[in-house]
Amino acid sequence: MKDSAYKDHLGRPIVAVTGVGIITSLGQGLNDNWSALTAGNSGIHAINRFPTEGLSTRIAGTVDFIDIPVANAVERSYAFARETTIEALADAGISGDFDGPLFLAAPPIEPEWSARFDLADRSPPADHAGDAYDRFLAAMRQRPDGAFHEASLFGAISERLADRFGTRGLPVTLSTACASGATAIQLGIEAIRQGRSSRALAVATDGSVSAEALIRFSLLSALSTQNDPPTKASKPFSKDRDGFVIAEGAATLVLESLEAAVARGAKILGIMKGAGEKADSFHRTRSSPDGGPAIATIRAALADAGMGEGDIGYINAHGTSTPENDKMEYASMLAVFGERMASIPLSSNKSMIGHTLTAAGAVEAVFSLQTMLTGTLPPTINYTNPDPSIVIDVVPNKKRESQVNAVLSNSFGFGGQNASLVMALEPA
Repeated sequence: MKDSAYKDHLGRPIVAVTGVGIITSLGQGLNDNWSALTAGNSGIHAINRFPTEGLSTRIAGTVDFIDIPVANAVERSYAFARETTIEALADAGISGDFDGPLFLAAPPIEPEWSARFDLADRSPPADHAGDAYDRFLAAMRQRPDGAFHEASLFGAISERLADRFGTRGLPVTLSTACASGATAIQLGIEAIRQGRSSRALAVATDGSVSAEALIRFSLLSALSTQNDPPTKASKPFSKDRDGFVIAEGAATLVLESLEAAVARGAKILGIMKGAGEKADSFHRTRSSPDGGPAIATIRAALADAGMGEGDIGYINAHGTSTPENDKMEYASMLAVFGERMASIPLSSNKSMIGHTLTAAGAVEAVFSLQTMLTGTLPPTINYTNPDPSIVIDVVPNKKRESQVNAVLSNSFGFGGQNASLVMALEPA
């Protein structure tokens, strides 16, 4: 193959995906997840991790089938990332040290209140050791608590993954709200394009569903309160949508230069054609209602891919099921795709798995690749009451067989953290 076949339209190394791994509320592993997703099954259920009496939202897409040594968000997030990375490396046929950089999207978590209360119970009385911080330190010195300490370190998960899988260089931990998973992939793409490595590991994980997280999102009026039945709560682009369903999950993608992947005989799952990102200073949590930054993000991803609006055959929508975000995303896509928007098939995986927050961009990238590989478009379930102001083809309620060769995947996060990815099948 000519050297030019390994370069994109800007002369950069083409970036291939050679392995993936995934965990969501639908199950562990790509096969179980894809079977459930395309069947229109929902992983949303009543919360049993903590008491929900008196709460307006009592449902989530928690992942409760992975064993963890300590019940906190750091251990859950690490366990999810570990398992998806094991799957992705096996899928890529890579054993031993990974020998490339690690980019991890992880939730900005902190010790949960149950752990803080336990520490307070072990602390000296207030009149013996000064203020609360001094008393907490005294308690930690008296009986060191490794799990509590690790739960307070933002980089703890990436350090453990780096040690486990033999990545190279300082592992990068990032948090760009709900765009984090896509951002991790973008950083991996850029590392390869810039010639800093022939491979990169992009991991996104979120095991942060707790009572405190649920209450915080509820206070923002962001969560659905349609608790019964749980499987019907997430209804993106529907007229009666009332909020997203908080969820957990993880995904890992093995990224390699196409040249290196071909040289070692790796199978090619897809090509990362382009990535775009734009920040939005409109509000701390809300995106700009005019959709300007989101429009710029999609256009930047298309330009980076060297593709036009007519080249996209399918869209994996952010599709949170919140009234404002769905409206903004539709307006943004309409501005880019124009009249064609009504006929481009589009799905929201969140209708079935909920919103996996930090992990969402990577989880949905895995599903986007699988959509192209299988020629099956996953449905958007619970679409029985369409919003008349949003005119789109959401692949309603049942999967559709249709071969697409290029996919746009959107991730629009809190505070206007926007990222879009363009993926395609391997070039001939």
